[in-house]
Amino acid sequence: MASFSSSQYSDCPTVVGISICTTFIFESISWLLIYRTDSYKTLCFSIDRASKKLESMKTTASNPIKKSSKVKKMDRFETTLKESNRDLSLFKFKSGPVVALVLFVVFGLLNSLFEGRPVDKTLKNTRNQPITSLDSSLDMQVRML
Repeated sequence: MASFSSSQYSDCPTVVGISICTTFIFESISWLLIYRTDSYKTLCFSIDRASKKLESMKTTASNPIKKSSKVKKMDRFETTLKESNRDLSLFKFKSGPVVALVLFVVFGLLNSLFEGRPVDKTLKNTRNQPITSLDSSLDMQVRML
């Protein structure tokens, strides 16, 4: 079993720290642009209210005489719910360009931090390994072709 050298995993805390900081930045951006606004809270409230009313309308027993009016009300609430969900999705979409910009900055930072350094140490180790008998027999078969 190979022992883990500290130099092999010395970059791990840096990458994990940058990932955690980036996550906090993304959540802060989402909170600033989306979750703290009154329009988001209003949309969430209207979605909750419409879904509760729709569920209560579906679960209650109805008279056959009032069935057509109830179906119309249910259709109206379903339409309201669909429109509110669409508006909420569009509202959440506005943080996308800001998050993409932050990702470009983080990728640039990671690129500058690890420029010219090997990232995958296993490739370096496989080149220095001796050829086994299986590898040499395959090599001989390839040469014959």
